[in-house]
Amino acid sequence: MDTGSKRGGLHGGEDGGHARGNVGDHWYKYRDGVMRNGLCVMTYNLADAPEGAGGFACIPASHKSNFAPEIPREVRLFERPAHYVVQPPLEAGDVLFFTEALIHGTMPWTATHQRRALLYKYSPGHSAWSGNYYDISQYGELTEQQKRMLLPPSIGGRPRVVEQK
Repeated sequence: MDTGSKRGGLHGGEDGGHARGNVGDHWYKYRDGVMRNGLCVMTYNLADAPEGAGGFACIPASHKSNFAPEIPREVRLFERPAHYVVQPPLEAGDVLFFTEALIHGTMPWTATHQRRALLYKYSPGHSAWSGNYYDISQYGELTEQQKRMLLPPSIGGRPRVVEQK
């Protein structure tokens, strides 16, 4: 993102920010001492995102709510600040890990340098979705491990990414 860039407003939560019940991978449950998650995201920061610079923002602990709060449009689109929306300061090399059940978004970027981050998303195979998977034939010579890493989501019958010895 360049200075002044805007991205998605606040979204996520149990319904993924969509009409209730339409998204099955935005969930977080804690029962009998065990946490279970649908889609999780790991964001690896390649550039500093100091306090007030924009970028990732969230409503802390919103993934633990049993109902989707009504968020005013101007807050959801970052047109008006709200004390309950937090933009954590991050340094290059920091990793931010969160569940899609957390209400989150991307604040407009205000820093003078570009925002750079890599996002890795993980989900149980039965709830993963994409209209575009990797075509491993476009990557030239790959090791067997690299080929396994690029396989599309699935349930069962999937080879291990790292062979056990």
